[in-house]
Amino acid sequence: MSNELYKTADWIAHTNIYEVNIRQYSTEGSFNAFAESLPRRKDMGVEELWIMPIHPIGKTNRKGTLGSYYSIADFKGVNPEFGTAADFKNLVQLAHGLGMKLIIDWVANHAAWDNVWTKDHPEYFVRDGEGNFKAPYDWTDVIQIDHSNAAEQDAMIDAMQYWVTQFDIDGFRADLAHLTPLTFWKKARTAIEPLKPNLFWLAESEEVDYHDVFDATFTWEWMHTTENYYKGKTGFNSLFDVLAKYDASFPQGAHRMYFTSNHDENTWNGTGFEKYGDMLPCLAVFSCTWNGIPLIYSGEEMPNTKRLAFFEKDSIEWNGKYQLHDLYKTLLTLRKNNPALRSADEAVTTFHILTEGGKNIMAYLRKNDLYEVLVFLNLSKEPAGFTIKDQLINHVYTNVFDGLEIHLNTGSFIKMKPWDYLVFERKI
Repeated sequence: MSNELYKTADWIAHTNIYEVNIRQYSTEGSFNAFAESLPRRKDMGVEELWIMPIHPIGKTNRKGTLGSYYSIADFKGVNPEFGTAADFKNLVQLAHGLGMKLIIDWVANHAAWDNVWTKDHPEYFVRDGEGNFKAPYDWTDVIQIDHSNAAEQDAMIDAMQYWVTQFDIDGFRADLAHLTPLTFWKKARTAIEPLKPNLFWLAESEEVDYHDVFDATFTWEWMHTTENYYKGKTGFNSLFDVLAKYDASFPQGAHRMYFTSNHDENTWNGTGFEKYGDMLPCLAVFSCTWNGIPLIYSGEEMPNTKRLAFFEKDSIEWNGKYQLHDLYKTLLTLRKNNPALRSADEAVTTFHILTEGGKNIMAYLRKNDLYEVLVFLNLSKEPAGFTIKDQLINHVYTNVFDGLEIHLNTGSFIKMKPWDYLVFERKI
């Protein structure tokens, strides 16, 4: 459990998430066009789809030609740019048929200037000194919802229930969850949970207390620290400092989501290769093997090296070559099948493994009874040679990428190429 009030579904411990940008995923930019790629998603090992906001986008004060997905005009509507409600329901059913879960993005903090509530229930929104609707921060295309209004809370929860009961979705990714009071989220989960068991609640937040409601949160600090490390702005030890901070600050049952890209990062701060260069595959390995849930953004398996426009049509330029597909497939399959990689599981312990020699080597072991996954990351542009100096390591292991078996113990010498990674599974 990640909290005392709600039970976290067991499937979350071995899930992974693929974030879907419907607009840019294909030339058509539709639910149906994305649905055609589901078999490839399944083959790669994707367990869960996070669909960016599917609702109609406001026209008043719209940014760009198509506007922001996060400027919601109707919380119960479907953006005609993507297709129809029937198309979306079909996508959910197809995903379920392939054994995948599907969650939708939910924006509870703000809405479009021409949201349907502005006419029917203007009291749902915050006003300025002159009685006009008010934008939060400098987000000029949206207006601030009044979270103190109990009727607004009920209406928002009713809309969330609609997508669970009518479309059979499997949970919510809460946009900027910490901007909406925790009391609302408790009220929402309490009302929605009985409608369908084992939903997934993902908060875009790093505030610890939001785990009182949410199953998982983002790891923004890790993402920024790894980028700063690659660009030489911080030292190697800073990586361990962040991980130690997470261990000390978050409850043991709190799922954390690790990622190298998402819609915001790709558009505003750069693609994974802009941010991490040759270190990117190492971070993909880390995200899939550390204690947490890995996120893959649309196109990362190719990889996509283009920043995608946010308010305009700007399709991913698929070339039919999915260079990282097999890497992710191996890692996601391992994560699903090996109990040592379960996230936030009290039965799993993560050990930092002692090594001697080499520079900037991250070595760790995930262990659940006899199940073990051993990981070495050379986070350096230089080749490395080092010796294992840890009594925990004394077994026959299988290299998950080439299937070769090797006996590793304290004293074993390992050589790695620059920015190389090794993942071993204990042979039982």
